[in-house]
Amino acid sequence: QVQLVESGGGSVQAGGSLRLSCAGSGFFYSSYSNYYMGWFRQAPGMEREGVASIGPGGRTTYADSVKGRFTISRDNHKNSLYLQMHDLKPEDTARYHCAADPAVAGPLVHYEYNYWGQGTQVTVSS
Repeated sequence: QVQLVESGGGSVQAGGSLRLSCAGSGFFYSSYSNYYMGWFRQAPGMEREGVASIGPGGRTTYADSVKGRFTISRDNHKNSLYLQMHDLKPEDTARYHCAADPAVAGPLVHYEYNYWGQGTQVTVSS
């Protein structure tokens, strides 16, 4: 069973940076490198939204709201996923989850992903 564990969240002031990490395990039926990986976030009372994704070949997709500020990357040797966040804004405040799936049609569509981590909280103060 695929398991995902996020880390790296915290509280920062607007304009600050954070780097989120997601450690994956349990990729028994297919290598981690074959999975689509994504970062999603959910603020209280809001729907979960896609932030960034990276495919098996390294193709990345970003939400318009984070383009130019966030960078997603993966290390297939470490079964790990990262999200480097710069110029953070109060509206980035949310719980951030990483997700995995061997096949997705919409990289930023949350219901396309079957495996989820518990999330890590990011709070940005003005």
